[in-house]
Amino acid sequence: MKRILALSVLLISFISLAQNNDKPAYIIYDGDGKEIKYAKMLKDLNKAKVILFGEFHDNPISHWLQFELTVDLYNSKRDHLVLGAEMFEADNQLIIDEYFKDQISAKSFQNECRLWPNYNTDYKPLVEFAKAQKIPFIATNIPRRYASMVYKKGVESLYSIDSNAREYIAPVPFEVDTTLSQYQSLMHSMGGHGGMNFVYAQAIKDATMAHFIVKNMDANSVFLHYNGAYHSDYKQGIAHYLKKSITSSNIRTITTVTQENLSELSQENRKKADYIIVVPVTMTRTHSK
Repeated sequence: MKRILALSVLLISFISLAQNNDKPAYIIYDGDGKEIKYAKMLKDLNKAKVILFGEFHDNPISHWLQFELTVDLYNSKRDHLVLGAEMFEADNQLIIDEYFKDQISAKSFQNECRLWPNYNTDYKPLVEFAKAQKIPFIATNIPRRYASMVYKKGVESLYSIDSNAREYIAPVPFEVDTTLSQYQSLMHSMGGHGGMNFVYAQAIKDATMAHFIVKNMDANSVFLHYNGAYHSDYKQGIAHYLKKSITSSNIRTITTVTQENLSELSQENRKKADYIIVVPVTMTRTHSK
């Protein structure tokens, strides 16, 4: 009996040590800091009309979970699922549509779409899944040349572009709430007139992405949107503009953060989103900035 007891104690100690030395790649928390299982998050996301998945552009956990969530939502929503991404500019929608219809080659698609450097590792799996399953994939972002105009010349410069080009941006004039904390932080980081132009350049991106999300939805659709975490944290950015057309309770946000300690959600990361993916700071990056 003593030997059995000794072995039991040793086994319990070993299990405890293994648990303490576990190295999870991520943990999901809700906005209040309560740990949430993926399955519970998925069940809630299935009730949403719009899901804004805020990523770190170089974080492999963000990209892997984006793909897994896309597959799971497709399995439950099928023809009602619509995808969209910050990483594609609105004037490239025709190219995406032609590629999905097999009217142009993958090489032509990649050569002409002004793809991000990490497309092959991080976004191609999403695009190819959407193509294979015939899921609409929407290019939601403002063409960068127009965002650059706003940054360099001010928001008034948007009135100088051709009426056909305005089809690729949110309708102007557009409201910018400079009291939002995300925009406040931009103003303080840049300062002066250049700082305001920077805020407006970010705001026109947010407004344009929201515009194309709403434009490509119907009463039955669920829109899953991939974007940098900044654009949807604290339900600001894209979410702020969406709330002009969509009830806030129908919008869910996900964000990605890094922490040294994953055992609890830090105070600074609470309330950033409905669901917060916490990843170790040592996580490998998918590409160099």
